Parts: sequence; C-alpha cells; structure tokens
Amino acid sequence: MSPPELVCLGEPMLEFNQQAPDEEGRVLYLEGFGGDTCNAAIAAARAGCRVAYVTAIGDDPAGRRFETLWAQEGVDASAVIRSATHPTAVYFVTHGPAGHEFLYYRAGSAASAITPRDVPEAMIRGARALFVSGISQAISASAADAVFHAIAIARQAGCLVAYDTNYRARLWPAARAAAVMHAAVAQSDIALPSLEDAQMLTELQAPADIVNFYLGLGPRIVVLKLGAQGALLGTPDGHTPIAPFPCRPVDGTGAGDTFCGNFLARLLAGDTPVEAARYAGAAAAMKTEGYGAIAPMPHAPRVLQALGRLR
Repeated sequence: MSPPELVCLGEPMLEFNQQAPDEEGRVLYLEGFGGDTCNAAIAAARAGCRVAYVTAIGDDPAGRRFETLWAQEGVDASAVIRSATHPTAVYFVTHGPAGHEFLYYRAGSAASAITPRDVPEAMIRGARALFVSGISQAISASAADAVFHAIAIARQAGCLVAYDTNYRARLWPAARAAAVMHAAVAQSDIALPSLEDAQMLTELQAPADIVNFYLGLGPRIVVLKLGAQGALLGTPDGHTPIAPFPCRPVDGTGAGDTFCGNFLARLLAGDTPVEAARYAGAAAAMKTEGYGAIAPMPHAPRVLQALGRLR
C-alpha cells in the first residue's frame, strides 16, 4: 500500500440522526458515522486522496463499525488504537426550526485518552499534509498535547498543516479555546474556520476582518466557511469570494468537514486554492442533500460532473 498523502487526527463518533416519525409517532434515528476529522478523512478519500486516520476506538460494537467503514472507504487505519477500557464516542442529531442540534456522549472516550506517545511519527513524516481541529484538542488535555506534537512532527518534516477551529462551547470556554486554537493555527499552513466559530473566537464580525486576522497568525491560506453563503478564500495576495453551490439542503451535519476534506484533497491533487475551494463548496453542498455526516458525501465523479468538469 502506498503511504498516505493526508493524515487526519481526532475523534470518531457513532452517529444517530433523527428521522421523520413512523406511522405510530415513534421517533426514529438513522445510524451512521461522524466526528469532524473522521468525516474529513472520508470526504478526502472519496475525492481520490490517499488518507490515514489516527485515533483510538473502544473494543466495542461502535469501534468495530468504524473499522469496517475505514476498510470500505480505503482509509488507512493502521495507526488506530483499540482500547479495552475506554468506549467509542456516540452522538445524536436532532432537527428543528433552528436547524440541526447535537447531543454528545463522549466523556472518557477512547479518543480522549490519546497522548503524544500515540502519535505515529513516521506516518506523519511520510505524508504531504496533516489535518487536525479544535475538537481534536478540546476533548482532553492529553489529546491537545498530542495534536501539538503531531503538528511539530509535520513541520519538522516539511508536511503541510491544516487546522479547522470547529469550536464547541460545551467542551471549553471561548477564551481558553481561542488561546489553544490560535497557538495551533499560528503553526499551520492552512486555516479552515467557519464564520460562527470565528466570530466567537476572534470577537470580529466581518468575514474580511476574520480572514485577515487568521492570515496574520501565519497561515498562507485561509478559507472562511460561510455556510449557505459560500466561503471567503484569503491569501497574502488578497481575498476571493467562493459562491455557494446550488442545493436543496435537508441536513447540514458534516458539511464543513466535507468542505475541509475535499479542499485538502484537491490541493494535494494540484488544484489552485480557488479551484480547490470551488470543488469543496460543491461537495459540501451536495452532502447537505442527504441525512447523516458521511453517507451523503459525494464521490469525485459526481462532483466533477456537477461542476461540468467531467472529461
């Protein structure tokens, strides 16, 4: 097997996504898979990138489902730790007038017990890019240290580092999250924040100001995800708006992660940042047309056809 181009590190979570009630009024949930960096890993693999995922899972049915998923998607799981003492995390998605909401059961998860000693240094040195997130660091102090260690290894090896803030207020307060995340972003080549997260973390409101803030921390590429409004790409040469791709959304779960995985995959395939962002925006929009974080993610031929680039 060829070495991975992209290594993603974080926490996978078994997903239960609310569906319409049955004829007797019972609430039904669709089982699936989630976890921000895990979602991005699958998205990148479906875009044609060679991907490895680094995490820990429980020796439980949920963990075994993930092992099957990664094998089916061609994601290298050779560095995944199997824990006999910590479970695989689980979360529920509900849908209402305000959009989708999450209920997490992740305390003491196997992924939260990961430490710097668990980071596969040789795998990262052999890759072209590393992807981590604020959630990767928020789940525990040892996980935060593991992320910083992985970033240090990647930088020493000349491997690109990409970071998605993905702030979760239930995991840590904004001030502490901002301090940790911005320290990580300052060591990254690519920052992939979303608007709502960035407004909380930077106390800025205007997209252009937020992009400039993150460029000022050190990354050479910043893509601010704007949801239904598309994205704003920033480089030292200026800003480029990325128009939203037309879609009929039913579930936004994992859309930002889909964007991240596809953006990195296309960059590694040789696209310019603008080309990669447009591709990623289309893939993320198409994902929202189905329920669940991973199941509706499109494969490359479908995205290329939608973009009119299929040859």
